[in-house]
Amino acid sequence: MRSTAHSLPALPAVEVPRAHTDWQILARLLPYLWRYRWRVGAALVFLVGAKVANVGVPVLLKKMIDALSIRPGDTAALLVVPAGLVVAYGLLRLSTSLFTELRELTFAKATEGTARTISLEVFRHLHALSLRFHLERQTGGMTRDIERGTRAVHSLISYSLYSIFPTLIEVTMVLGILAVKFDAWFAWITLIALVLYIVFTISFTEWRTKFRKQMNEADSKAHSHAIDALLNYETVKYFNNEDFEARRYDESLERLRRAALKSQTTLSLLNTGQQLIIAAALIAMLWRATAGVVAHRMTLGDLVMVNAFMIQLYIPLNFLGVIYREIKQSLTDLDKMFGLLEKHREVDDAPGAPPLVVSAGHVRFERVSFAYDPARPILRDLSFEIPPGKTVAVVGPSGAGKSTLARLLYRFYDIASGSITIDGQELRSVTQASLRQAIGIVPQDTVLFNDTVEYNIAYGRPGASHDEVVAAASAAHIHAFIAATPLGYATMVGERGLKLSGGEKQRVAIARTLLKNPPILIFDEATSALDSANERAIQAELKSVSQGKTALVIAHRLSTVVDAHEIVVLEQGRVVERGNHAELLAREGAYARMWRLQQSGQHAEVPASSPLTP
Repeated sequence: MRSTAHSLPALPAVEVPRAHTDWQILARLLPYLWRYRWRVGAALVFLVGAKVANVGVPVLLKKMIDALSIRPGDTAALLVVPAGLVVAYGLLRLSTSLFTELRELTFAKATEGTARTISLEVFRHLHALSLRFHLERQTGGMTRDIERGTRAVHSLISYSLYSIFPTLIEVTMVLGILAVKFDAWFAWITLIALVLYIVFTISFTEWRTKFRKQMNEADSKAHSHAIDALLNYETVKYFNNEDFEARRYDESLERLRRAALKSQTTLSLLNTGQQLIIAAALIAMLWRATAGVVAHRMTLGDLVMVNAFMIQLYIPLNFLGVIYREIKQSLTDLDKMFGLLEKHREVDDAPGAPPLVVSAGHVRFERVSFAYDPARPILRDLSFEIPPGKTVAVVGPSGAGKSTLARLLYRFYDIASGSITIDGQELRSVTQASLRQAIGIVPQDTVLFNDTVEYNIAYGRPGASHDEVVAAASAAHIHAFIAATPLGYATMVGERGLKLSGGEKQRVAIARTLLKNPPILIFDEATSALDSANERAIQAELKSVSQGKTALVIAHRLSTVVDAHEIVVLEQGRVVERGNHAELLAREGAYARMWRLQQSGQHAEVPASSPLTP
């Protein structure tokens, strides 16, 4: 048994995003690529082949130009030599394209597979995070981070492996040819321009990265505002706040516009500086080559070759600036997505935790204390049990901690002290998956997937047959309604089930839980959205399906729990009364007061402390 000390839980420390270097981010990416190492190797071979063919083009072009400098009587040479060189020139061009396409074809599986693996890992991790994280998150901004991170995987792999590496190969080969065939100044001019270009690009890009980050943050916030307003469409309409939401969205768009303008201005300055360096290098190279031709140290073919080399270098070098910017942005975006993987799992399985084995379904809360915020305790030294096959109801004012019991039983949060056990097994000592498999819930606020009615009912047990879905719907008294719709079980329920009424959504939730058929059931205000006639019908059905199962009923309307084996009355997180309906009425205590108020039509749901219970 765990310690039953009564200290309240401290909130998790605020997670400060860790600053990662570019190399740390790349090191994080490499293990995902390692599984495709053979494809990477083959792609690199094709890449080198493409660059060798590409560098050979200017050399062949020089030979063609020099071959045209023949004497008037050399007719055979005129016909044979240039024709052979022209064919070879065409083959080299074809080889460049062929090797490039082979490289792309070979490595496509690695790129797509890596992106898929990382995205799936992030998706799984987000579902493994605690309820606290998801209550505090901004869905729009988070999905934007995942979307940009997935694109970043493609960009980072493509740009780094297929642009920077081949450019370095090409530059090295060109520098070698220039240094060996001509004087060293050609190589020095190219090298100096390359160094200046790289230093300027890196330093300037590092400086302007903050503007791109500001733009991304503004973009995520604008997206979050738009998603939030659209998801709450009805609330916006209820309060006539279309203009307010439009102004709020426009403010976000204005911040995005200003950030984008700063990013674009600095980008233009970067491009101008890069063009200046390249232009200066071109002028210096052509001036020296022209002087060499005039002095008869170089042929006309040499001049053409030098010019072709510079054009071939100019294109990738000019693109190198774009590539570096994209790589930096991709690293930033990928770091954001990896940052989601670093989010702390507030609730995690213990090492080597066994699955929960439910034999009887005996649930026990023993001296449990819990708080969402240490300044406001929710449960205080709470103890009660649900015997196997029995139904226990928990009632009390708002803020007493009733719904918190369901969250703790599902282990969405860990308790501060005490213990919660099922058949003697402490919840923190078993796997969460097996725990949640053993429990079914009909929540107070039912949210459905934007899919068919059948899909939402079958979600309780994926793979269930249509007949099983129909049986569950019939038991939940919703089959007649579904059958009366034009599309029947193929009817779409809309975003969060908004096409259905509250009662219809509640009955779908009941059908879903009935289909799951777990040994332990939780009904959290399960009939709160139903009319009196349907409530009585559903109550009778719930009573029937609860036979032989352990059931926790969280209720506001006391009339729904009069048949419970035991009723537990909570006030301010403590058990103040317990017993069956008749016993509690006879005591003339808190339960009897609530019963009289509800019977007289008054509202008994008076907040015990604060109405804002998480």
